[in-house]
Amino acid sequence: PQLVSLFNAVGGGAAALIALGVAVQHRGGLGALPVQTTLTTVLDLVIGGVTFSGSLVAAGKLAGRIPGRPITVAGGRWISAGLTLLAVVLGTLVLAGHAGVAALVIIAVAALTAGVLLTLPIGGADMPVVISLLNACTGTAVAMAGFVLESTPLIIAGALVGAAGAILTKLMADAMNRPIAAIVAGGYGTGDEIAVASGTGPAA
Repeated sequence: PQLVSLFNAVGGGAAALIALGVAVQHRGGLGALPVQTTLTTVLDLVIGGVTFSGSLVAAGKLAGRIPGRPITVAGGRWISAGLTLLAVVLGTLVLAGHAGVAALVIIAVAALTAGVLLTLPIGGADMPVVISLLNACTGTAVAMAGFVLESTPLIIAGALVGAAGAILTKLMADAMNRPIAAIVAGGYGTGDEIAVASGTGPAA
C-alpha cells in the first residue's frame, strides 16, 4: 500500500505538471486556449495537487514517518473550505479569461495544501480506502491531462484507472462497513476507534 500511495503521488503530480506546463508554454495566453483545454487544465491542477500531497501524507503514515493516528489541525475544515472556494473563484476567472498563469499556480498551491489537510485527520485503519480513492483521483487527473494534450490513449487509460479505483474504493468501504463519506468528509479516525473498542486494534 505504501508503494501504491507513492505511485499515486507520482501520477497525480506528473499530470498536474503537464497541465501547468502546457499553460505556461502557450504563447497566446490562457484566453487563446479552447474552453475545454482551460477547464481540464484547472481540474487537472486541483485533482493532481490534492492527489500528490494527500498520497505523500498517506505514504508517510504507512511508513511510520507520520503518526498513524488522526491528526487534526485547528480550523482545518474551515481552511479546506476556504481553499476550495479560492480554487473555484480563481478557476472561474481563468475560464472567463480574466486570470493567467499566476492564478493557476495559486490553484495548485491551494490544492496541495488541501490534500494535506484532508488526509492528516484520517486514521490508519481507514488508510487503505483512502489510498484506493486517491488511486481513482490519479486516474482522473491523468485523463484530464489527456484532454489537455489531446491524447486519446491517455484519456482512455486514465478513465480506466479512475473507474477501477472508484469501484475498488466502494468495495473496500463496504467490506469495512464504513461509508466513504464518513471516511473522507467526517468521522475522522472512527475506523481506529472502532478497532480499539472491539479489541482488534493495537494495545495501548
